[in-house]
Amino acid sequence: MIATTVLGGELVLLGMLAVTTGLGPVGWAVGAAHAVVLAVLLARRRDDGPRPADRVTGLRAVLGGGVTALVADGVAGHAVDVAVLVVLAGLALALDAVDGRVARRTGTASAFGARFDMEADAWLIAVLAVHVAGLLGAWVLAIGAMRYAYVAGTAVVAWMRAPVPPTRGAKIVAAAQGIALVVASAQLLPVPVATAVVGTALAALVWSFGRDVRWHVSRRRRGRSAAAPRRRSAAPRRAASGSPGPAGTPRR
Repeated sequence: MIATTVLGGELVLLGMLAVTTGLGPVGWAVGAAHAVVLAVLLARRRDDGPRPADRVTGLRAVLGGGVTALVADGVAGHAVDVAVLVVLAGLALALDAVDGRVARRTGTASAFGARFDMEADAWLIAVLAVHVAGLLGAWVLAIGAMRYAYVAGTAVVAWMRAPVPPTRGAKIVAAAQGIALVVASAQLLPVPVATAVVGTALAALVWSFGRDVRWHVSRRRRGRSAAAPRRRSAAPRRAASGSPGPAGTPRR
């Protein structure tokens, strides 16, 4: 069962981080909480069980849990082993190109797998944004928060819930976020250069989400325009069929 595998795998990874990086109690607590919540969510799936690509995504989620633990330790004031964080995050990002390919080659793509992949990406980006915000400024948090803000918007605005057709540009922008944040996390670039790299990634993300919102607005307008002639054509039919008069007889 993938939930048990992910839970066990992340706890093993946390133990390795404790030995190699001196992971503190805050990192342990947050990492363990991440593992438990992830396992519970995976256990609630209602389809025919994990597919090959889901196992790859599960490994990515475990690596993301390790990054989460390290970042939580850093927020608590402990020193973060930057090399380990970059390796874990880099592996998770590299595997992002693997699970989709596995799903296509094995013919086992599923709605669950696509959602699992998306959530694993979003969480890793959000955690990396927290780490990089400590290096470059709080504005970086917008990268991690934007997707969750968009989801919150769809919960409030019903007409924004339709799936947006995927585009190559959106995929490139999404991949660029993780790359930019990992590069900034490595702290190998001068701060102004790292700021420019992450700032460019944020600008591209704003453009991408803005494009999605425009698509929803355009779709809604097209729906209204198509509905208007139907309403106008329905009105004469109702008039022709008559409506009850005061005495219960149709008015002509």
